Amino acid sequence: MKLSPITLQRWMLLTALASTGMLVFGFYLQHMVGLNPCPMCIVQRYALIGVVVLGLIGWRLQGKGLALTALLLALDAGFGGFTAARQSWLQWYPPEIVTCGRDFYGMVENFPLNRAIPMIFKGSGDCTKVDWTFLGGSIANWSFVVFVVFGLMGLWVAFKSFKLRN
Repeated sequence: MKLSPITLQRWMLLTALASTGMLVFGFYLQHMVGLNPCPMCIVQRYALIGVVVLGLIGWRLQGKGLALTALLLALDAGFGGFTAARQSWLQWYPPEIVTCGRDFYGMVENFPLNRAIPMIFKGSGDCTKVDWTFLGGSIANWSFVVFVVFGLMGLWVAFKSFKLRN
């Protein structure tokens, strides 16, 4: 009995599903546990959404299209990884003045509603605060690890799809 290897398209699908799982877990931490996302967390969520979209697109493509989509996924994951690394740095070496965002009530009290509403969706938590850990790593630390894995996966799929074309 021989198991067939996973195709490159299925690797893209698995990456999209893993990214979806990360998003769901982030929403669980926000809405069920009560952790407020900071602006950097929101940026990382957008990067995860990009990984989901590019992974689903790559799942349906072959050849050059798959390679290009995988490279874009790697770039998107690199952006998310950079943001997570910066947040990790801020958590390890917090600045004296936190400039990551404002609290919800402060925004509503100090700004007109048309300016406060967009600020609400930018996140209100403190980027330097470590609210949750797993095996000694913060959410930002684990996000960095996951983004690195997604980026390497994208590069690997792009390399393999280019190699199969030639």
